[in-house]
Amino acid sequence: MGRFLALASRIGADPLDTDELRLRKTILSAFVISFWPLPILWSFIYLAYGEAVAAAIPFAYDVMALASLLVFAATRWFRLFRTVNLFSFILLPLLLQVALGGFAPSSAVVMWSVVAPFAALVLAGVRSAATWLGVFGAELVIAGALDPGLSGSNALPAPLVTAFFVLNIGALATVAVAVMATFVSQKDAAMRLLALEQDRSERLLLNVLPREIASRLKAGESPIADAYDAATILFADIVGFTPLTHELDPKEMVQLLNEIFTEFDRAAERHGVEKIRTIGDNWMGVAGVPSLQAGHAAAVARMALDMRAGLDRLHARGERRIDFRIGIESGPCVGGVIGLQKFVFDIWGDPVNTASRMESHGVAGRIQVGEAAYQLLKDTFELEPRGVIEIKGTGAMSTWFLTGEQATA
Repeated sequence: MGRFLALASRIGADPLDTDELRLRKTILSAFVISFWPLPILWSFIYLAYGEAVAAAIPFAYDVMALASLLVFAATRWFRLFRTVNLFSFILLPLLLQVALGGFAPSSAVVMWSVVAPFAALVLAGVRSAATWLGVFGAELVIAGALDPGLSGSNALPAPLVTAFFVLNIGALATVAVAVMATFVSQKDAAMRLLALEQDRSERLLLNVLPREIASRLKAGESPIADAYDAATILFADIVGFTPLTHELDPKEMVQLLNEIFTEFDRAAERHGVEKIRTIGDNWMGVAGVPSLQAGHAAAVARMALDMRAGLDRLHARGERRIDFRIGIESGPCVGGVIGLQKFVFDIWGDPVNTASRMESHGVAGRIQVGEAAYQLLKDTFELEPRGVIEIKGTGAMSTWFLTGEQATA
């Protein structure tokens, strides 16, 4: 079956076809090829009992179907291929019923015309199917009106007429189930693809927005802006990375930067710190935003210590060209989503600016902490006074170096 469908899919194929059009071409080509022997069999049976006119009609169908298939293979004109076959489905069963003497003598062969709206539903859509269903309804009315004037008999024996009744009903039921199965499989495949796309979109969205903010944005909330009474902000900058950009080729540079920032991201996830953004060789994160967090300062402090441990591992393996400066400060801030197309979640406030200054005015390999963060950390972490330093744009500030976590008794 797989090889047969692969063969059918190559007939009239065009590299520019959409997946939907390619599927429709395959379905009709496969139907024409697989159905082709049945009308020939009917022709021989009718001819064997002297019904030459009736025998000519299914034979004519096979000639038209085969010719349309060959033209389609040569020209890729799917609309013509589809129209010829739908027209054959709707017209030839009525002509065959008339030739055999009416509803009962022909085993109600006109029922085969219902294949036209079924096929139109799969091959062209609901609107086309509705049109062909209307044509089928009109055909049944015509067949009913013609029936009293027909001969009411033919040369076929009664058992064969009954067998044709069974064949017609069974075959049409099979066609109906096949069409519905096609739709169900298409729907299931579409739902699976939709679920995959939704999952991919969700992952992409969560790469730029916190989960809580992404949910609010998807719900249509706009603008998104909140005040946070207590948060701790961390900035980390890779010291000495800019000169490395002249030494390393682009691939090596990006690989090294990705390795470092991946470690930062993992540390943030471990300690419940929300990554806000990276700019060049600078990493920014916050705890207490967008979800309230009682131990926000401790979470950021532990993450910073993890980052410094990662630096030690880098040095241990021989990579001594890189160092980190890390700055931390706590306090109230504002967060929100800005932008229209490449939107981002960002935070603002004095603690944000101060944390940035703690990093830029810091010392390579050290974690510098502002006064507000110091007050939150001093009872559980080890902090070494640096003294008062002059901060650009702020003035003199007392700062400390975070060196470790106090041992618990």
